[in-house]
Amino acid sequence: MPSEVTPAKEEQLRLELVTVARRMNACGINQGTSGNLSVRWGDGLLITPSSLPYELMQPEDVVLLQGGGRWQGRRRPSSEWRLHADVLAQRPDIQAVVHCHSVHATALACHGLAIPSFHYMVVMAGGSSIRCAPYATFGTQTLSDLALAALVDRRACLLAQHGQVALGAGLDQALRLAIEVETLARMYLQARLIGDPPLLDDREMERVAAAMAEIHYGETPEPLP
Repeated sequence: MPSEVTPAKEEQLRLELVTVARRMNACGINQGTSGNLSVRWGDGLLITPSSLPYELMQPEDVVLLQGGGRWQGRRRPSSEWRLHADVLAQRPDIQAVVHCHSVHATALACHGLAIPSFHYMVVMAGGSSIRCAPYATFGTQTLSDLALAALVDRRACLLAQHGQVALGAGLDQALRLAIEVETLARMYLQARLIGDPPLLDDREMERVAAAMAEIHYGETPEPLP
């Protein structure tokens, strides 16, 4: 989050939201006007508007959302604003939220399936599995509550009969994790075609997590001197 809340920095974040939203669709993990993104700003958040195609979205279309669902802007906030607001309120370690309907992750979620430790990269989501939250109607407090439970000690989860949610220290990191979740979902579906794949045990996943933390895997590297 920016150290100082200024109009210039707000404009920069608005532009970044639009750019990352368009990247989300361009890379194929989201379709049409589904999906939504947010980033922490001041005491609230900036979030993509409802039902506006990303290719038409401009920085001034991004909505400022504050406590209690109060919003400012020329458009209404995404119907999933509760999910974004609750995640950012409950997770001070997180600055950005990406929600999308990526095909393979959603296919698993339609069966209520989590992504287990079939591959070491599952640990990128924060643990030995990527949980699937039970189904609830979109935009509801129930959906938000179930997602928060699935995200305990995690940076991503699936939403039954819906899609996926990925969290990050910034919009770029959250998008990269959403892409990773979709990649893992595709691999897991392929692996299941020849039977349930063997799983890595918790001790190995802990070793992987420690090794990734040591090299700051997944973070944008600083340039070499």
